[in-house]
Amino acid sequence: MKLTTAGLHGLCLVLAAAALTGCGGASDSSGKAAVVDGGTFTLGLSSDPGNLDPQMGAGSALYTVTQFAYDPLLSVDGETGEIRSGLAKSWKLRDTTVSLTLAPGITCADGAKLTATDVAANLNFVADPNNKSPFLGAFFPPGAKTVGDNAAGTVTITLAQPAPFVLNGLAGLPIVCPGGLADRGALKTATAGTGPYKLVEAAPGDHYTYALREGYTWGPDGATTATKGLPKTVVMKVVQNETTAANLLLSGGLSAAQIAGPDADRLEKAGLFAAKTPALVGEQWYNQAAGRVTADPKVRMALTQALDLGQLQKVLTSGQGSPATTLAANEPVACPGDSVSRALPAANPQAAAALLDQAGWLAGGDGKRTKGGKPLALVFLYQNNNGSGGDAAAELAVKQWKAIGVEATARSQDETTLTTALFGAGDWDVAWVSVNVSTPDQLVPFLSGPAAPQGNNFAAIADPEYDKAVKAAMATQGTAGCGAWLAAESGLIARAALVPFAGKVVRTFGKAAEFRTPGQLIPTSIRMLAK
Repeated sequence: MKLTTAGLHGLCLVLAAAALTGCGGASDSSGKAAVVDGGTFTLGLSSDPGNLDPQMGAGSALYTVTQFAYDPLLSVDGETGEIRSGLAKSWKLRDTTVSLTLAPGITCADGAKLTATDVAANLNFVADPNNKSPFLGAFFPPGAKTVGDNAAGTVTITLAQPAPFVLNGLAGLPIVCPGGLADRGALKTATAGTGPYKLVEAAPGDHYTYALREGYTWGPDGATTATKGLPKTVVMKVVQNETTAANLLLSGGLSAAQIAGPDADRLEKAGLFAAKTPALVGEQWYNQAAGRVTADPKVRMALTQALDLGQLQKVLTSGQGSPATTLAANEPVACPGDSVSRALPAANPQAAAALLDQAGWLAGGDGKRTKGGKPLALVFLYQNNNGSGGDAAAELAVKQWKAIGVEATARSQDETTLTTALFGAGDWDVAWVSVNVSTPDQLVPFLSGPAAPQGNNFAAIADPEYDKAVKAAMATQGTAGCGAWLAAESGLIARAALVPFAGKVVRTFGKAAEFRTPGQLIPTSIRMLAK
């Protein structure tokens, strides 16, 4: 799974009748990509999004479909990282107060008007820990309170403490219309948003169909649905097998799909358009809840040192990846740098074996380790969206753990199943799941605080040194505190609380269509091309 709690909106807006430039695809006599109005854009999803409530899930499939029917208050320029407009046309940040003025004439898909008090109700819903929204702490600061003034069209957020990237967070938080606020149960299979598209058909496990909305003028940085080249209909088709998705792209059965494994090479050789986005694709987490064998820091360090992370990176990414550099790797990256390379524990199977001895896990005559008659056995979960490279890497990790006497059972799961296991009471010890965000503060609820299911801290991490470092980093506004944030990450990694081991430029391929994908595919950037 890629827990995309980022995907903050970059922009690729051509608001005249021209098309995207600097991209592949069909051309007209001027050399620019020839775009056509209307048409159907079919996007392949590797997993079903499940419950469609946009504020109650953190999986990438849900976040992808959310962008089409819902809008955030702000957006982020995908190239410069600058804050741009969204539902809010202007904004001010002063100390612990954020003031936003809504754009005029915003309407919901059901015709209702979106008011400032509606927006405040959204933010206060996320802020209430009883509602267990995964966006609390990731996109909206804990303890913040919001009020709306309908007459002035303003929304005022009062923060409980400084939040250095609060505007970036608001750019990732989808706003629900009053109909959805009144009946959240309906949001599981329907949409109630202000976005450029409206859900018109839901066939869970198979497809979701969205229709273009006329008169939409408040998109990221002023995007509208009057722009030439936008599709009239968008179909989200669930295609779990990556090779099948690649074949559908080549045949025209899909307009777009993210392909991470070896099939990507043949798509690129076939000349398909590819939107490229750097991402963290290899990240190992340990279940540190009481009673799990991985709650012991010596066991976690041993499991880390037993692995040849460089080799795993090459296998997982089919030789096209690179070492991870930061935990917040989505573009635009707020804190570029390298918090990983010097902090990662080096491969040392002998030291790993010695640590397990110290922890009381002793090897028997068959080489398998036990403690008090209990075998050292791990449940190892990983997502099925990395193609054959993901399966091969998981097999390699199991082999390297076996070499030090650890038995691990690897289970490939789709995103929905894996999310349920991690955030519920799932049976797991080690998981490969990438939490992709743009700003380091968005990681805090995943790395500290209440453990799942009460909070986002699905690995039950409790690291006082990280908590102390975060408190210091939070006191500095914006990128001025990046050094402190990177140091906080390095400490966690050095203590093997989690293991980021692979980055990759992820490619989303397009057939007869072009688009931008800074974190997530931006609906208003789609341009249908003449075939």
